[in-house]
Amino acid sequence: MSALRWGRGAAGLGWALWPAGRPGLLAEEGTLGGLWGCRRSSSASPCEQDRRRDWGHAELLEVLEARVRQLQADNVSEMRAKLLDVARIPEADGSQSPRKVEAGNEGAALGLTSRWAQKLHKEKLVMQKRKQKLEENLQKQARKHQLRVEPQLLNRQLAGWLQRWERSTPRSPWEEQLAQLLQEAPKRLSREEQHDQANRLSKMRYEAQQQRLLAFLECCVLADQLPLAHHVLVMHHSKSRQQRALTLPMYNTLLLGWARKGSFKELVYVFFMMKDAGLAPDLLSYAAALQCMGRLDQDASTIQRCLKQMAQDGLQLQELFTSLPLCKEDKAVLLRAVRKAEPTFLPPQPPLPSFEVNTSPLLKEIYSTDLPASFPKQHLPLETLKDLFRQQLSVEMATIVTVDSVEKAPSLTEEVLQARKTLQELRTRWEAELCLALQQTKAREAQAAREGRPSLFPYLCLLSEGELTQLMLQTLQVLSQQGESLLSLAQELGMRIFNRHVVQRKQLNDEVQALQERYFKYLHLLASDTQVVMSRLPRQHWEALGTTEASQDQPWPLTVVVQLGKQLAEVLVQTVKMPSNLAQLQDTQKLIPVLYHVYSFQSFRQIGILKPHPAFIQLLETAAERTMTFESAEVPMLCPPLPWTSPHSGAFLLSPTKLMRSLEGTIQHQRLLEGCPPTELHGALDALTQLGNCAWRVNGRVLDLVLTIFNAKGCPRLGVPSPASEAPRPSKHRLPANASPERKTELRRELARCLKVAREMHSLRTDALYRLSLAQHLRHRVFWLPHNMDFRGRTYPCPPHFNHLGSDLARALLEFAQGRPLGPHGLNWLKIHLVNLTGLKKRESLQARLAFADEIMDDILDSADQPMTGRKWWMEADEPWQALACCMEIAQAVRAPNPAAYVSHFPVHQDGSCNGLQHYAALGRDSVGAASVNLVPSDVPQDVYSSVAAQEFVWQASHYLVRQVFNSLQEMFSSTRAIQRWLTESARLIARSGLAVEWVTPLGIPIIQPYHHDSKVSISGGIQSLTFCSSGDTNQKPNTLKQKNGFPPNFIHSLDSSHMMLTALHCYRKGLTFVSVHDCFWTHAADVAVMNQVCREQFVRLHSQPILHDLSRFLVERYCSGPRSTNAQVAKLQEMLLSVPKTGTFDLDQVKHSTYFFS
Repeated sequence: MSALRWGRGAAGLGWALWPAGRPGLLAEEGTLGGLWGCRRSSSASPCEQDRRRDWGHAELLEVLEARVRQLQADNVSEMRAKLLDVARIPEADGSQSPRKVEAGNEGAALGLTSRWAQKLHKEKLVMQKRKQKLEENLQKQARKHQLRVEPQLLNRQLAGWLQRWERSTPRSPWEEQLAQLLQEAPKRLSREEQHDQANRLSKMRYEAQQQRLLAFLECCVLADQLPLAHHVLVMHHSKSRQQRALTLPMYNTLLLGWARKGSFKELVYVFFMMKDAGLAPDLLSYAAALQCMGRLDQDASTIQRCLKQMAQDGLQLQELFTSLPLCKEDKAVLLRAVRKAEPTFLPPQPPLPSFEVNTSPLLKEIYSTDLPASFPKQHLPLETLKDLFRQQLSVEMATIVTVDSVEKAPSLTEEVLQARKTLQELRTRWEAELCLALQQTKAREAQAAREGRPSLFPYLCLLSEGELTQLMLQTLQVLSQQGESLLSLAQELGMRIFNRHVVQRKQLNDEVQALQERYFKYLHLLASDTQVVMSRLPRQHWEALGTTEASQDQPWPLTVVVQLGKQLAEVLVQTVKMPSNLAQLQDTQKLIPVLYHVYSFQSFRQIGILKPHPAFIQLLETAAERTMTFESAEVPMLCPPLPWTSPHSGAFLLSPTKLMRSLEGTIQHQRLLEGCPPTELHGALDALTQLGNCAWRVNGRVLDLVLTIFNAKGCPRLGVPSPASEAPRPSKHRLPANASPERKTELRRELARCLKVAREMHSLRTDALYRLSLAQHLRHRVFWLPHNMDFRGRTYPCPPHFNHLGSDLARALLEFAQGRPLGPHGLNWLKIHLVNLTGLKKRESLQARLAFADEIMDDILDSADQPMTGRKWWMEADEPWQALACCMEIAQAVRAPNPAAYVSHFPVHQDGSCNGLQHYAALGRDSVGAASVNLVPSDVPQDVYSSVAAQEFVWQASHYLVRQVFNSLQEMFSSTRAIQRWLTESARLIARSGLAVEWVTPLGIPIIQPYHHDSKVSISGGIQSLTFCSSGDTNQKPNTLKQKNGFPPNFIHSLDSSHMMLTALHCYRKGLTFVSVHDCFWTHAADVAVMNQVCREQFVRLHSQPILHDLSRFLVERYCSGPRSTNAQVAKLQEMLLSVPKTGTFDLDQVKHSTYFFS
């Protein structure tokens, strides 16, 4: 029993001393009881039960062995005691001698013992093998949790080389291995495979996987998760199928990361993998190796060997400092390494500012240094502009702007105060719970990454858990009562994380201080109280200040953005809960989700929607918190925007902004822009900068009136939306049990109509609330609207909620911050503009409109003085709010002591007459069409639709009348129709050849139509599998119908944008303030005549170019050259492209004298 007790004690001690993490038996359960207890346990997994059983057997074997040894010792002692007793008995009856008896009994005992020993020995061997196998399994599982460093090479010879070298004693230095790897690097291999139409989809998916993996590796480096990135790369490299997807930029990402840490061994491992993959190092690979040597202070001979090998690969040493996007610190370390090998080496000086200009004949005068120019300045002094820069910088560093709502604030009753307190307590609780949930999510994603999958873990590490929590709660705060689709919500959340990360990284990289120093120098060009030696365009002045080292921010793949946002949205749904009874906030109370996930049908498609619980909406309404949160890039800027200098640099100070706006995930436009020679984009860059440099202010008098109506239940007739409380309500009468099916159907339709109207009213009300709240927020400020363009070159302000591209109400709220005296003709232009806004005298001459304004001067003054209590003449105008603002401006001007000296801030508009048809008529030199769209001088404006209607009988059937009108348009615009057919058929043939239509605008902007057959991308798992369409990749098959139907209008839009940009640049050179809404040009009343002259001159210059022949030449070179030229289909395309439509005899110079071309 003593042995058994010792065995149990040993077992308990053994389990107590077992390594952490291994399952053990409780000491008090004993050995057998513990073993059987483990086998009975139903909570352990099968693998866990097997492992426990094996370790239990091993422990039992140790106890039995101890017992056998004790029995053997007891057996021998007992036999010897008996033997002594026998020796004392006298011999009798011929019995055996004591010695023989001893030998016989001892032999029998030993025989019995040997059988036990053999059996136990055999079982011991079996258990040792099982124990060894179990240890191996445990080691394998442990290795799964360890990050792999050493690569598993597929090339046997290379793998043997690495293995022999690592086992050699002593090993040669890592530097020797790197030198040998570089020396024996393979020739650069091309992995570009030829894919036919059938392989487009697979190629697109293949590239999508590559983009996601590269983004994951780059994000790991940024999030300081370099070992994890190395681990994932090693795991992908070790499998031949996955290795084929690895690209040189992926390896270079790791090389640069290890170089910055000075980890030479890991860097050499990456070079081993590159060689194993058949990839030759490029300039960035050598830069990483040299940088690592510089950080480790390697000897000169090692660096010399690296430089020699780089030269043998045809790479120039100077290019290390001119062709790579390295930060200042990286370049300094790189230079230190190079100078150790070549002490006399001097890095190339930063390139002098490039004064190369666009050679287009259309821009010759813009960039001429021989012609006089009077570029306008801002109306503010230098120190004021510096202070405004600091304010804007603080806004963008905070990434959000909090704005007070203009909705009427409720009385602070006890109910309101209690609701606000409850809301604050809930938010405090939610913050803690969301942080905990995010930690658990990051742990799961980290495990997925350890298993070799490019998970979301590094993206979740870019921002702190507190920052992510605030983002999620802000999303919850602005969610409408109708909810939002999970897809759009996910995309918005993902993009907000990306934007915050970009801003934070710029702060960490010390880019902010460099930006401030440069911007302050730039302000000398713009400030009203400073002078510069040479007056230039803003972009030219910015570039003259030196090269910039600002990083280029590559957007994440759309799948990553959506998956990241979806993950956070699901955390929000699963974590944020509230008590079912808000009157009692107790931990024991039942909790209900604040968000719930439902499905709805929109346009015959089922989509998932996240909707807030009605109780939460009620709590928000009761609390009535009158604040709103906007992203910093959604709000106008408080200082002049950065000049556009490249496709990725311009507009906001820190917030990333696209030069060419496009759907998220579309990369074809950015590729075209980056591949374009820099000088080709100068015209577009300078025009966008000029539009963004216009300073604005809020028209306070108009805003006050709008707010009064807005808070008095609105006025839809005047464009002020009513609140949802004014929406029609369905009938409250209960439906009788015996109601007919027709009555039930009617009631359902009524309910659906009411819900639809309520949703529309809520949307309009919210849009107006955003606009008016921002206007109130900026009421006493000067602000700027940075611009970018769409794929056709049409320009748009970046802030979406408050700009001059909106409705009549939105435009009436804005006026120029910089005023200008009316001069001798400014008041007349204000009057003409007012009449234009009424829409009453469209077919009258300018003199008739001016006379009409004088006739109704009493109504104008009454509207200005008593807009809400007088005769309200302004309310009958086509554009009532702009008409009211103009009435107020005229009233102030006519009452001034000297109207010509009155400083006006009011923008006056000049609109094109059917601008698309104007471009068509000019392209085709169509005399009849030109006359009908005011390209020809006339006493009164021509109306093309009135001209057509005069040729037709007015039929009662409206659809027949419309058809006749358009048939007559085709007859009048014969050249126009020929051009349309040529463009349409050319696009159809191009699309059928498998390519999207591309062209270059007269100002040099490369255009590609983003119409492709949608490819569906799926993100599975979670509360809902998301499937969305992507149609913006050139690998996708073009949509022939959209390509051919879109080419004619898009081409014309690219021409009207070129005309606008030319007008903007020439107006800027003349010192005018100019902005546009596509084909509607704005300037001060005093400068309308000058703008009109520039507008006409630039239209004539634009269409004096051989636009159609240039287009034909470009398309032939793009689609009919090279190996494709022998194809019969391509031959047919070439024949079509060369058959440029013939033109008429219209004299373009007549446009210069046409009063109503723009009026």
